Amino acid sequence: MDYHSEFRRSIHRREDFWREQAEQIEWIQPPATVWTPTDNGHGQWFPDGILNSSDVALDANIRAGRGDQTALIYDSPVTNTQRTLSYNELTDSVARFAGVLKNQGVEKGDRVVIYMPMIPETVIAMLGCARI
Repeated sequence: MDYHSEFRRSIHRREDFWREQAEQIEWIQPPATVWTPTDNGHGQWFPDGILNSSDVALDANIRAGRGDQTALIYDSPVTNTQRTLSYNELTDSVARFAGVLKNQGVEKGDRVVIYMPMIPETVIAMLGCARI
C-alpha cells in the first residue's frame, strides 16, 4: 500500500477505509456504525462508539510497552525551556490532576475552561478533564 492508493481508497471506499482505521483504536464500546449523515452534507463519525481520548493518548501506549518512551516534548524559545515527559510520567501527572478536579466536584459531563499558555501543564489539564 502506498499513500496515493490509500488516499484514493479513503475517498472512494470511505466507510471501509475508516472502519479499518477505527479497528486500530481501543474503544470502550466499538462502533457498529461508521458514518451517519445529517443536514447539508454534515454527519457523525462513529456515532455509537465510545472512547476516552486520555486512554487512547496515554494508557494504550503504556499497555503497548511504550511507557518509558517520550510522549511530550516541550521546547520554548521564549523562555529557553526544554522538557520531555514519558508516557508513564505524563499519565501520572494527568491522573493526579484528574483527581484534583474530582476533589473539586468536577464530574463527567461538566464543562471546564482551560485558559493557559502552551505549556505541558495545559496538555495535562486537557487530558485530565478527558480522563474524568
